Amino acid sequence: MSNNIVYVDEPDRVAAALSPLRRQLLGHLREPTSASQLAAALDLSRQRVNYHLRALESAGLVELVEERQRRGFVERILRAKPGAFVVDPSVMGRGSESAENAGRIQDQFAAGHLVGVAAATVRDVARMQVKADEQGKRLLTFTIEAAVRFADAADVHRFTEELSEALRRTAEGFDSPTGRHYRVIIGGHPAPAAATDPTEQEQSNE
Repeated sequence: MSNNIVYVDEPDRVAAALSPLRRQLLGHLREPTSASQLAAALDLSRQRVNYHLRALESAGLVELVEERQRRGFVERILRAKPGAFVVDPSVMGRGSESAENAGRIQDQFAAGHLVGVAAATVRDVARMQVKADEQGKRLLTFTIEAAVRFADAADVHRFTEELSEALRRTAEGFDSPTGRHYRVIIGGHPAPAAATDPTEQEQSNE
């Protein structure tokens, strides 16, 4: 399957995809499927499935693969557009304000700041990826991830200060007045329970 991003930045398109049934249809439409097949799989009427498929198709989230001649009608085979769907945070309400004000929030340890910066990153990278795909080019990005277990909150602050200084020194060593501008973001947040180290779970059960 393609790795292209389907970038959604229009509220109507988001609304078209957000209902539970339409999300379910999109899940089934990862492979080419007809309305009749979907109706049978979901125990729904073909008319109801067709109604929602037309809405998804109008929103640009579903595409026609082929048409097959059946007795008395033409069967349309559809699929969800290949790639990942990325929704611009601005269409979800408060995301727009958070993204625009991210640079003006002073508290680097505030969750709101992290959310705002992450929202702006989703918006900017998704938009550039769509343009790169249209031009047949590759968008050069990089991602660095690490896991760390802090003993207390004070360690988080010290870690942030040392990492900030290390990033500043590294950036100065590579910065070129004539180079292409890159935005480097480092953020951290508590890992969800399901993502914790298995050894932690074992220790907690002892």
